Amino acid sequence: MSATNVSSEFVDQNQDAAGHILPFKATLARHNLTLTRNITHTLQVNLGCLCNQVCRHCHLNAGPGRQENMDAETVDAVVAYAARGNFETIDITGGAPELHSHLPRLIEEIAPHAARLMLRSNLSAMKDKLPDLVDLLQRHRVAIVASFPSLNMTQSDSQRGEGIFQESLTVLKQLNKIGYGSSNSNLVLDLVSNPAGAYLPPAQEQAEKRFHQVLENRWAIVFNNLYNFANVPLGRFRDWLLTSNNFENYLSKLSASFNSCAVEGLMCRSLVSVGWDGYLYDCDFNLARGLPMGGRKIHVSEMAAPPDPGSPIATADHCYTCTAGSGFT
Repeated sequence: MSATNVSSEFVDQNQDAAGHILPFKATLARHNLTLTRNITHTLQVNLGCLCNQVCRHCHLNAGPGRQENMDAETVDAVVAYAARGNFETIDITGGAPELHSHLPRLIEEIAPHAARLMLRSNLSAMKDKLPDLVDLLQRHRVAIVASFPSLNMTQSDSQRGEGIFQESLTVLKQLNKIGYGSSNSNLVLDLVSNPAGAYLPPAQEQAEKRFHQVLENRWAIVFNNLYNFANVPLGRFRDWLLTSNNFENYLSKLSASFNSCAVEGLMCRSLVSVGWDGYLYDCDFNLARGLPMGGRKIHVSEMAAPPDPGSPIATADHCYTCTAGSGFT
């Protein structure tokens, strides 16, 4: 996701006469847009909120003390849903999914049911799981989508915790050794970058070029793609915005950067997310916000197939994050 500069005229378009930000639904209506599902081809599985980090930008408030984690019965229900859903992609996330005791079994059992398997990682949680976990990921050709918010150690550690930057570099080098991130390998290693504060990210193409250059030149690290996302004003990041008196200003930036062209490709139109408790959401951000899929609470065990095309998608003002600039797809 990349942010673009916008004019004051565009800012006014998404505010009312009193200068208040319009509800996201109202902005969609102003652009004659509706947000409904296309064909759902991705099943996202959130294993829970347990994490070894306490990142300032986390929309889930994940951390070491969180007890909300998917139990064995729900893991079984998720695998059964994947088997009957014919999804193209399975996207495993958290928290830090590496810390979940059922992750190896989930990967083994769910891998036959999708052409592509992804694991979202903060890298440092993987450090103590090597080499067994990496062997499992390599065997099933699981793509790794790794959080690496900044090339600056001080900035990164201020977001994620002291020492995390160096731990991340160590894990990236280990992943490179077995072929992850190499252009000659089918083991995909993508990175995700986030701003450190209440501002929008730089242009995607420029950021990716810089990350490739710096990581390879300084540390001989290679990767495939960089995804440059804005932070979502939920969870711990929302708390930080409020305590630093940046919330209204940040939401205004997101609203001002609304790009109607980004709506067509939003991830929520082709993804369904299963929370740690087995209930379904239109995306991981709606999970954090407590907005069930389409506004109706339904358990994964009740679903015979992926949601139908044309089904409604639940929205709130945090959705401005995904339509800012180039969008969150």
